[in-house]
Amino acid sequence: MHRVSSLLTLVTLSLAGAVSAGSSCVAFDISWNLLAFGFNGKDYNAGTQDTWASGTATDITTSGRPPFDGSNTTCYLSQFTNAIYVLGADSSSPSSIHIYDASAKSWSTQAVNPTSLDPTSLTAILDHDTNVFYALSKGEMFNLDMGLLKAANSTPLTWNDVQSSGFGADYQPVMALAQNHIHFLDVPGVDAGSAKIFVIHFSYMQPAPQLYGKFPATHGQATSFFMEQGVQQEFAFIPDDGSATYVINVEKNTTKTLPGPSIKDSLATYFASTDSLVQLSSSGSVSYMPYSANSTPASAAASWSTVSKLPAASSPSSTSTGVSGASGSNTAKGGAATGTGSSGSNQGNSALSMSASASWGIGGLVACAFAALFL
Repeated sequence: MHRVSSLLTLVTLSLAGAVSAGSSCVAFDISWNLLAFGFNGKDYNAGTQDTWASGTATDITTSGRPPFDGSNTTCYLSQFTNAIYVLGADSSSPSSIHIYDASAKSWSTQAVNPTSLDPTSLTAILDHDTNVFYALSKGEMFNLDMGLLKAANSTPLTWNDVQSSGFGADYQPVMALAQNHIHFLDVPGVDAGSAKIFVIHFSYMQPAPQLYGKFPATHGQATSFFMEQGVQQEFAFIPDDGSATYVINVEKNTTKTLPGPSIKDSLATYFASTDSLVQLSSSGSVSYMPYSANSTPASAAASWSTVSKLPAASSPSSTSTGVSGASGSNTAKGGAATGTGSSGSNQGNSALSMSASASWGIGGLVACAFAALFL
């Protein structure tokens, strides 16, 4: 019975870790310091790309921060205010938006009226010029105006129903921002290499898809490359299988194919600066690929490296079991575009510190536990 008890304890702890996936996120401030939130109950500033190979990240944990106990936590940079907006970081108040003022290094919590939006089931982008969130949830588009907030105010903000996307409630969103347009990939009926476009300033969905080159019609995750000034012109698309990184330039209507991440992880999430594409894997590791919009050969030859000065992320509720952590490929399906919050398909940021090896998985542990009942 001791063996049975031990195995069942292992399964319980592993499942406890699994259901707490998505509690961490990464982002950049306007000086392109990499910020990591919800890493073992702490927050860190890892500095700029040229410092990531050595040293120790600065602990920036302070009072007022959210608990980072949600299942689909997502971070967004407001470039005009140097603030990080965090969605889904408090399971007890899923509609709240938590604001980290990167200049003052302080937190505040903004009350939000979700209206008909389900805050646990959304995929969102933050528009650069207007500082307005746009979200897709169950086929419906919503927006929320953040103004120029770098600290919460006493008046609740409101999610407004904009219009139906026309994609259907079952569409699993892949959304990216560029040139103040929202680009939807893997839309039913749209060919590979093309995107449906929503024009933010006119609140208008273009009827015909836009061809951008060669990338597959498949689910994945997307994130925009910032510029020092002005709106984003490029975004990265990483299919769930991690086979490649596609960089779409909406000014030139072209696509570059770059190496896929070293960790093939459909539950990983991504954030980009001006010169880096960062992956937060579901095992909690952080890696990056250098990027230059002006140097295609150099980018094509780029490789992914670990941000070694950051600790691996894990949920505050996760408990180590002594079994080796997951690494390499994560074949679980349902990973989502940057800014997801769909609880039904395990979308969103997944900074889970797995307590069983990837080759076994949760299912293997469960099987072992029940097999032990008959030993």
